[in-house]
Amino acid sequence: MNIALFGPPGAGKGTQAKELSKHYNIPHISTGDILRANVRDGTELGLKAKQYMDKGELVPDEVLIGLIRNRLTEPDCEAGYLLDGYPRTIPQADALKDILSEISKPLDSVINIEVSDEELVKRLSGRRSCTCGESYHVMFNPPEKEGVCNACGAELYQRDDDEEEVIRQRLAVYNDKTKPLIDYYDNAGLLVNVNGAGAVDAVFADVCKIMDQYK
Repeated sequence: MNIALFGPPGAGKGTQAKELSKHYNIPHISTGDILRANVRDGTELGLKAKQYMDKGELVPDEVLIGLIRNRLTEPDCEAGYLLDGYPRTIPQADALKDILSEISKPLDSVINIEVSDEELVKRLSGRRSCTCGESYHVMFNPPEKEGVCNACGAELYQRDDDEEEVIRQRLAVYNDKTKPLIDYYDNAGLLVNVNGAGAVDAVFADVCKIMDQYK
């Protein structure tokens, strides 16, 4: 089964991808992981990517698609793959389509986890962090004592990117950039929307129903 997973920040896409990868025994492929692995291993494409990353620039599409092509031809992708975080633009989607056709691994489905902006703001703005690495949520996973870490007793803080104004800006950018891709895959007959507002287990079960069709 060859699947691409979409979803806005806070939709739980990363959590679902990890569990789906284990459940179906197919690799969870994220562009961030591929970039880090190739830079670490000093591959030819990894060194090219590093030149841009060191300057704080975006890695060009031709380098990124080359990395993804190489990753999808590795032995653990024989039974399928779960793409996460790619493609992000129409040109990337076109390039991916060509590569997948070339290696005979076309997408079976693009699963889009939908969550309203208001729900996402509630989820993300409620996160609290500690310098020791522990994390909490004021609604879903509160500390025993308000504002204080259970593990070390330090004062909890809210990350800058978890403030409501920043979250709304991130969501606006995501919605603006992603809608053309949603339409692209909908027109191709590959898009399936899943309600991501429920419990993690319920969303997982709904995604599994889709993926089971391609086992």
